[in-house]
Amino acid sequence: MNEWFDLWEKPEDAKYLIAGWYQWADAGEVSSGLPQYLIDRTEARQVGEIDPDGYYLFQFPGTHDLLRPMVTLDEGYRVALEERTNSFYVSGGAGTPFYIFIGDEPHMNVERYSEAFLDAAEALDIDRIAVVAGVNGPMPYDKDREISCVYSLRQMKEEMDGYALRLSNYEGGATIGVYLADRAEERGTELMAFYAMVPAYDFSQESTTVQRVSAEEDYKAWYDLMRRLDYMFSLDLDLTDLEARSEELVEAWDSRIAQLKRKMPDVVGPYLERVNDEFSEDPFDPLGQAWEDALGDIFDDV
Repeated sequence: MNEWFDLWEKPEDAKYLIAGWYQWADAGEVSSGLPQYLIDRTEARQVGEIDPDGYYLFQFPGTHDLLRPMVTLDEGYRVALEERTNSFYVSGGAGTPFYIFIGDEPHMNVERYSEAFLDAAEALDIDRIAVVAGVNGPMPYDKDREISCVYSLRQMKEEMDGYALRLSNYEGGATIGVYLADRAEERGTELMAFYAMVPAYDFSQESTTVQRVSAEEDYKAWYDLMRRLDYMFSLDLDLTDLEARSEELVEAWDSRIAQLKRKMPDVVGPYLERVNDEFSEDPFDPLGQAWEDALGDIFDDV
């Protein structure tokens, strides 16, 4: 047993990992909701965990409600106390086995946490890690989500160009995915962090009646991410449920936006027109990618 993590099972045929975290900025619940959905949907079983000691604050002035574990009391008796968890699972059922990680984003000692995470991935003989997350932004709710990408090794760029991704030129505070990509490069580990843009509309400049509208669980973002990961990892997952949830979400947004337009026609209509005009959709076409890969193999043979 490693002092930072514990693994009690190591399936030999699982080589890929999809990872996410419960975190303060979790747009569309992409980082927390999608891994949990995959765990439930594939009937995954837990195979390991990172020891949570040393990564979490209990109190910080003004933000204790965000940091402290949640407790449930019944007439003074503690019924439940939330614990920090960082768990590795392996998928069950049909399709190619793969690992799923769901954790609580660390508040401190991120260097040690990253080492523990990557050490555990090495111990499981994981070939590739995909971190999933969301970021709020003004994009059309009924279009394919824009997905930006950060990768750990320079030689991965050519492949990433084929997945309809925006290769990020961001400058600012590092996310856990970017931090892990930096640490993964030192080990020669292939890690990709994918950030799906989640529709979020800020009407505060035009109206005080409605400030902000955003998607809580953006199934469309989940679906667009999984289409890429399913193809990339050859998982052969059944994504029909996620596709249906995605379509239902768009229909719900149709009703929501129609209601807002009736309420504020001079605000919502022009705002969304600008959003649509400034957005350029880049759909992922796995069939086209498959043809491109096949042609590439043919020319390589020639």
